[in-house]
Amino acid sequence: MCGIKLTNDPTFRKIRSILESHHEYWNNAIPLIASENLTSPAVREVAISDLAHRYAEGWIGERVYPGNEYFDDIEELTLKLLKQLYKAPFIDARPISGVVANLTVYTAFTKAHDKMMAISIPVGGHISSGPLSAKSGSFIGGTAGAVSRLNVDYIPFDRYGLNIDIDAAIKAFREKEPRLVQFGASVFLFPHPLKELIPVAHEVGAHVNYDAAHVAGLIAGKQFQDPLKEGTDTMTMSTHKTFPGPQKGIVIASQDELAEKIKAAAFPGMTSNHHLMHVAGLAVAAAEFLQFGEAYSKQIILNAKALGQALYERGFKVVCPDKGFTESHTLLVDITNFQDSIGLGADVEQRLEKAHIVANRNLLPWDILEKRNYLNPGGIRIGTQEITRLGMKESDMITIAEFFKSVVLDKKDPQTVAQEVSEFRKEFQKIHYGFETSIKAYEYIKIV
Repeated sequence: MCGIKLTNDPTFRKIRSILESHHEYWNNAIPLIASENLTSPAVREVAISDLAHRYAEGWIGERVYPGNEYFDDIEELTLKLLKQLYKAPFIDARPISGVVANLTVYTAFTKAHDKMMAISIPVGGHISSGPLSAKSGSFIGGTAGAVSRLNVDYIPFDRYGLNIDIDAAIKAFREKEPRLVQFGASVFLFPHPLKELIPVAHEVGAHVNYDAAHVAGLIAGKQFQDPLKEGTDTMTMSTHKTFPGPQKGIVIASQDELAEKIKAAAFPGMTSNHHLMHVAGLAVAAAEFLQFGEAYSKQIILNAKALGQALYERGFKVVCPDKGFTESHTLLVDITNFQDSIGLGADVEQRLEKAHIVANRNLLPWDILEKRNYLNPGGIRIGTQEITRLGMKESDMITIAEFFKSVVLDKKDPQTVAQEVSEFRKEFQKIHYGFETSIKAYEYIKIV
């Protein structure tokens, strides 16, 4: 292999060409996937460091591998910044995704065949809370044993109000006595009624977890409910949605007494090496959020409400208009009224994608009653966190709503709209609410 120039390798050239096309598409598109975001140049700078080549199994100061002196300092700083951000006594940042964070909690606080209650997938729950992926490990001497499914039941939900049915949930908790209650969702428009429900969950002996994957940034930015203050035992999250960091997961505990179970479940239970470059990126993202997070989170919600209103005024059935459409980054749009002219979720999604508008098809809470499934559901889901990161404001939401109207209602050629979208995006190429370089991040971290 010595002397071979990789730039002349056909595979390298092919991958490079595909990446160039990928970047060109996204630089000329309106990104509205509610589960994605952009990292800052400063986060990207540390994420491609030598840490990408290294291993650091175990906890700080207790590594299985040598050579971790400097990484220990990085992870310690990361946890310090995250604790400051979330006002929490203990955080484990080793899970490599939000799903792994959830599995870490399941493993730490349940045993095989325990009952878990969560939001069901058809009404917005995440797949990691469904019966095919909610798993619990038994631990013997710190070693993961057999992994078995939890018995998953669902928290009663008001399909049309897009939130938990409080009275029915209280009754269900007392009747079913779950070992674990998990709040949070993938379609998460409104804060959950934690103050009413957590005391009842604790009354029946349940551990309470709050999956904050979608709203982690809004919580840190003080624009959503604070689950730890409201009594949840643990909070899990991914770090790349409304929190615009690298793709990773976190488990937060409300009290130090829970720490050892979480640590044992995270390693060796759910992780080996934990993507060290992303831990460093997470430190920078946390520093960014300490400085810019509140303003960023406010603008995300302002944009979501403005886009919901603009779409609604143009004939789109944005759900919950009587509740202001949303209190988060997410909108849910019922597009079944276009079934005869365009189709359902998959058809609208594809048509929008050709116009460089990227929003995913999504189940409506009442789709199951109409026997529709996730392959071609009755809705689309929209998120405003990434377009806000690009600097868009409320007036730009009107422009985006006009693009939707052109593609879906007016049936304008998507390729023509794509050209208009590309022209619109020329003004929004810079990432806002973040540091331009890691030096800027370091200067800020020194004073935190």
